[in-house]
Amino acid sequence: MGEAQEGIEKRLARQHLGGSTLVLYDLTSTWVTGRRCELAARGYSRDGRRDDPQIVFGLICTSEGIPVAVEVFAGNTADPATVAPQVAKLKDRYGIDKLAWVGDRGMLTQARIDTLLRPAGLDWVSSLRAPQMAALAREKGPFQPSLFDERNLLEVTSEAFPGERLVVCRNPLLAEERTRKREALLRATEQELSQIAEATTRVRNRLKGIEAIALRVGRVIDHFKMAKHFELNITDAGLSWQRKTEQLQQEAALDGLYVVRTSLPAAQLSAEAAVTAYKSLAVVERAFRSLKTVDLQVRPVFHWNAQRVRAHVFLCMLAYYVEWHMREKLKPMLFDDEYVEQARSERPSPVAKAQRSEQAKAKDASKLSEDGLPVHSFRTLLDDLATLTYNVCHTPLNPNAKIIMTTRPTPIQEKAFRLLNVNAACTQ
Repeated sequence: MGEAQEGIEKRLARQHLGGSTLVLYDLTSTWVTGRRCELAARGYSRDGRRDDPQIVFGLICTSEGIPVAVEVFAGNTADPATVAPQVAKLKDRYGIDKLAWVGDRGMLTQARIDTLLRPAGLDWVSSLRAPQMAALAREKGPFQPSLFDERNLLEVTSEAFPGERLVVCRNPLLAEERTRKREALLRATEQELSQIAEATTRVRNRLKGIEAIALRVGRVIDHFKMAKHFELNITDAGLSWQRKTEQLQQEAALDGLYVVRTSLPAAQLSAEAAVTAYKSLAVVERAFRSLKTVDLQVRPVFHWNAQRVRAHVFLCMLAYYVEWHMREKLKPMLFDDEYVEQARSERPSPVAKAQRSEQAKAKDASKLSEDGLPVHSFRTLLDDLATLTYNVCHTPLNPNAKIIMTTRPTPIQEKAFRLLNVNAACTQ
């Protein structure tokens, strides 16, 4: 299966990644069953299965979400360590020289950019980590809302990121939510700390001793993840605290902000397109949902031989490749948005939350397509198509006769086959 996978992926890459192209790359994990799998190891589980061994696999997609390659790694492989094999796969094995990798900040770290992408002559689109954003804010000054235009974008450069364009994005709704959530956590933490402080002053069973008080305090601040925002003073007889006002103000100044970084010049990729490219990583997440939970059920993995595990994941990727193309053709019958590009072009800013088109909203409300037929999800439409049957019959008078009888396609089935450009008779 390994040789077949290489040949198939090579054809897919050449077909869909020709020329200067954005390549989306992301990683996920899934658990395995049994104890003999050669690739199974305990690592960071994206499924919340910390006690189960797992495998990790990275998926390469086009900017539209078409899968072209997948690679399986041991379950304890760190995200950045998977980038080099993927670069080598497309650049060296498949002969695609001009690529711009799109990955999240945990994947395309500064070390990977400096040691792998830049020397290979490859471009990238990613984002800055929180400490890098804070350093940029200190360098450029506070990013006040007045600095942003109606697109909520601000393009800057920095000596810390030579040869890169930095697009500072501000999402007012996200800023408001983060401010609200942080204040709620601060108040919840202070409420718990107040109870501990009261316990140190009560007459009976008084809480005392630095170690005992610190243990209770540690549980509280660890639970709410607010330790960095409080100055604590613990003594044998009591507890006091105060908020780190200056630090809170510095963090609040970054609420709702994120910074997209890219090495591509503006002539090749505008600031708006860079933000859209980074946010398009959501299509890889959509592929993972389909592979792992909704349609294809890649997990759990029952194979233990490494080659079979890789073949299992690769076959699931090919199944999703077929599903992606089916979804594109069947969009008029599905709840999927046929006019997503139109809705995106009408959005005032790529930073704003994506909205469904008016046509899609009409489908959602009426549950009917434009021709009056019921709208389906991809799964329910497949279930409907599965009712079309091919029957081989015989009669008591001639038991050796084979009489072929097919059910007549319903209007929904006829429309689906027409959109797929498939002759219903050929599906029997």
